[in-house]
Amino acid sequence: MQTNLELEGLESKYIGKVREVYRLQNKRLVMIATDRLSAFDVVLPKGIPYKGQILNQIATQMMKATADIVPNWLEATPDPNVAVGKLCEPFKVEMVIRGYLSGHAARTYKTGGKMLCGVPMPEGMKENDQFNTPIITPATKAEEGHDEDISREEIIRQGIVGEADYTQLEKYTRALFQRGTEIAQKQGLILVDTKYEFGKSAEGEIVLIDEIHTPDSSRYFYEDGYAERQEKGLPQKQLSKEFVRQWLISKGFQGLDGQQLPEMDEERITSISERYIELYEKITGNSFTKASLEDIPKRIQTNIDRYFSSL
Repeated sequence: MQTNLELEGLESKYIGKVREVYRLQNKRLVMIATDRLSAFDVVLPKGIPYKGQILNQIATQMMKATADIVPNWLEATPDPNVAVGKLCEPFKVEMVIRGYLSGHAARTYKTGGKMLCGVPMPEGMKENDQFNTPIITPATKAEEGHDEDISREEIIRQGIVGEADYTQLEKYTRALFQRGTEIAQKQGLILVDTKYEFGKSAEGEIVLIDEIHTPDSSRYFYEDGYAERQEKGLPQKQLSKEFVRQWLISKGFQGLDGQQLPEMDEERITSISERYIELYEKITGNSFTKASLEDIPKRIQTNIDRYFSSL
């Protein structure tokens, strides 16, 4: 659930909802993917075994598979839960791209909203229908609480991102989504929607940062049976943490003021862990190798120390 690493040249530590980021004097970042689980921008009180390892290892594979499209921050993964890379100045927007009317877009559509982040959504769509062309619906990056929808025009008007840089972010977002779609198709999956985060390196180059194409940042459907389910108006079988959100919704929780987090028993935790392992194996096509759960912080410290001493 947390780390307290001793690192030479440590400048600062940032604790996010799921990740912990250590900033070093040599312009490097050490990012720890914990087993914390976040939904509706709320961190749930119990961790999910292997979740951090799964997210980190999927993101690592996807960074390597897209490095020809856009440079990324990643340099090494010295531990199953750890990524080390170059320090970048993040853009304060998340580039969300949607190929289908699902999740937040579908919920907005159901309440009569036909516009999302300044982008019109066609009339007459059903939940989980495919858009003719994927739509980009950015969100501002919140330090705490909920990220908020914002339009391209507002991002540029407010000077959050300059127009030239934002145009490039859009191009990278579409190219990455196309590559992610192709990777998913090989696994019999549909990449429904996802988000990308970018930053600028010390040299002023736009760089892909954080994680990509993981079940925390993306939604996947099974390709087999998709058309039939849509025709019959049935829910789609999906690979994402949406199943966690739906369970919370069924218990009356959507992260709103006054709502009580439901109790998550060991059986539920085990089932979520198993689902994440299924996600890993389906998305990557590889068998999952469980890292040791015995004293994870000590294992992480040892592996990071070994990595830096070898440089």
